[in-house]
Amino acid sequence: MAFTEDSLKAKLSSLNETQDSISTVGQWILFHRRHAERIAAVWLQRMKESPPNKKLVLVYLANEITQTSKMRKKEEFLKAYEPIIAEATTVAYKGSPHDIQNKIRRVVEVWRARQIFPQPTQQSIEKAMNDVDSSKSASRKPALGGSLFSGSSVPAELKPVAPLATSVEKADLTSKPAVATANQEYEKVTNPNYTIPSAPVHAAGLSTLVKKLAVAEGAVAESIKARQALIAGLESLLASNKAKLEQDQGQAVDLKTRRDAIESRKRQVEDAILQGLSAIETNRISAAPLPVPASGQDRPQIEELTPPPMESFTPTGSPHQAAAQPAEPVPDIGDDVMPEPASNPVVPDAAPAPDHHSTQPGFATAIADSVNNVPHDLLKSLQHARPGHEGGVYGQHAYESGVKKRKMSNQVEDEYAAFAGDGDMEGIDNSLGSLI
Repeated sequence: MAFTEDSLKAKLSSLNETQDSISTVGQWILFHRRHAERIAAVWLQRMKESPPNKKLVLVYLANEITQTSKMRKKEEFLKAYEPIIAEATTVAYKGSPHDIQNKIRRVVEVWRARQIFPQPTQQSIEKAMNDVDSSKSASRKPALGGSLFSGSSVPAELKPVAPLATSVEKADLTSKPAVATANQEYEKVTNPNYTIPSAPVHAAGLSTLVKKLAVAEGAVAESIKARQALIAGLESLLASNKAKLEQDQGQAVDLKTRRDAIESRKRQVEDAILQGLSAIETNRISAAPLPVPASGQDRPQIEELTPPPMESFTPTGSPHQAAAQPAEPVPDIGDDVMPEPASNPVVPDAAPAPDHHSTQPGFATAIADSVNNVPHDLLKSLQHARPGHEGGVYGQHAYESGVKKRKMSNQVEDEYAAFAGDGDMEGIDNSLGSLI
């Protein structure tokens, strides 16, 4: 199709915000690049006549055309748009809603990052947008590189961090294009397909790349510093808000206590009215003191859940403390050593038995009468321990063993066998032998 101004206007009229529509119209315009200046003029005129949403689509179309021309190294449209792009962007930005202004800003930032236009042209675009923002009210979107916190509409609590946020945005806008340019040049130089020029030209190019990398590094360092300052300000703001939150919570508790007290008083007064109480009694109810809400400083301290150590409850000298101290060693006393008698032995008093009665049981008295006839040597032998045939002892131990044997055996011969071969049995009379 041959290029005509009417066909161009028709294409611009059918343009919408979809990517397919913008790409199709952009390809048609790029095909007629010989008419670049006329196309740019018609585009600017349509920009001035269109509503805000249509202006944004025309900005997208210019972005498609200029970026494609830059990539293909076709300078016709870049030269045609360069004198009018600042005016056209200002027309599109002025009077548009905030969301459209934000989208236009993103396109302008892409132009800066990819260096679509020369630096003076880019600066003129941004300056024109800044002038529009400065002429608007405080409710408008701040200037490019400004802060969302700037302006008189910022709450008082956020004003301390507003300049810090502005510094971060400015540092970010400065670092992004510098980093993009340095990385682009670095990838170009380090590309394996890169054609290395002569040594002097190559050295100059490397020197330029070093400067760009240094500028980008410095811009990122400034961005880091600005963000650290913003984080410190936000942390301070957070701490102050936490303190205020505790105060508000304390006030909420006090107000609830007062409301509950007033509601209780109201019910008491209503009950008094229903009961027909006198004015004096009603006034007495109304004049009763209300509970005073406990402030944060006057509230009672809550006892800690962790109990104190058990040593605080244990008195001095108790078995627990005595057990904690090392016990004194007990002296080893041999089996052949008799214990020392008590220094002050306690002798029980014997109560006299009634007449014709004995304190001993009957069987013990009968045994005692028989034992009185036992020879003295036999009793003496039973009191002292003597080694036996198999390591045992006689005496009290032997007596106890004999008692056990008498319980287990019903044979009288077994009882006499325990004394076999012992001469001490000689001399026992028949009555004692029968008792054994």
